[in-house]
Amino acid sequence: MEVEMKIRGLMMDPVTNMPIVVLKDTQGTAILPIWVGIYEANAIALEIEKVQTPRPMTHDLLKNLLLGLEVSVQKVVVSELKDDTFYALIWMEREGRLLSMDSRPSDALALALRLDCPIFVDDEVLKNSKVATAVSEKTTNEELRKWLEGLNDEDLGRYKM
Repeated sequence: MEVEMKIRGLMMDPVTNMPIVVLKDTQGTAILPIWVGIYEANAIALEIEKVQTPRPMTHDLLKNLLLGLEVSVQKVVVSELKDDTFYALIWMEREGRLLSMDSRPSDALALALRLDCPIFVDDEVLKNSKVATAVSEKTTNEELRKWLEGLNDEDLGRYKM
């Protein structure tokens, strides 16, 4: 089963200085932080802030290619958490044919923002994520920031893209 999520924001992990994309479910009960790279966070931030770049960025190019090929992106799904690494799938449809493409979550999220398609997280990923379980009650930005600042390396595990 999949849980629909929205990107709640981007923040910096005070321990590792790595960007974190914070996903929150549409009912407001679950939060999933995903640590991403600097460039991936920048691609997400540019779209969140609706910054126009003079030339297409990689995710803009992907969007233009998909639209030009008449491929619609139905949804993106953070589908798996294996060995402390998140995995995602981009679900696309063309001429009635549904197909999925393996993706890093950060790329899937950046593309979902540009195409305005829904974002989902598999409920097993939420259940198996130590961080998601621990932060599910932390709902305000300030509470989440304070909670993240108090984490140590063992609390974080080795979550990566």
